[in-house]
Amino acid sequence: MKKAFDPTTYKWDKTINYRLHPERYKVGKGEQGVLICEPYKSEILPHWHFKTPEIAKDSSETIYKLFLDYLEQDDFVGADMARKYLQMGFTRARRYANYQGGQKYDPKTGELLTKGTGDPIKALSADIFFQKWKEAEAHPVYKDRKIKWQAEYG
Repeated sequence: MKKAFDPTTYKWDKTINYRLHPERYKVGKGEQGVLICEPYKSEILPHWHFKTPEIAKDSSETIYKLFLDYLEQDDFVGADMARKYLQMGFTRARRYANYQGGQKYDPKTGELLTKGTGDPIKALSADIFFQKWKEAEAHPVYKDRKIKWQAEYG
């Protein structure tokens, strides 16, 4: 059964400009905050696509370049958000590879649908995003800044 979203425990606020108030940003778990944290959402989301492996390659490379640009600008929040979009490229493409139409749960019953009914081409897109996501996570400057950020802000 699909777990219900609990907004009272969510750390991100769509009314905050996280570039102006980076201290309010929390790294969080996985991709949390990726579709909320502005202005990064507006800067990165337009480049996020995974329909075909070719599109996924262009998309992941563009987002990885943004990741490097944010690091160069000493903007950890931007770099972490770009990393999250790379991760989300993997997880969403993988879901479409695993489930027809990307639907993991039956909309009527909420029950988990049968895995293995999806588009095998999306698995290639997922692999492309996975490589860039792991490259971002392994970047030494990012790793160092993430440790410091979490120690100071969470």
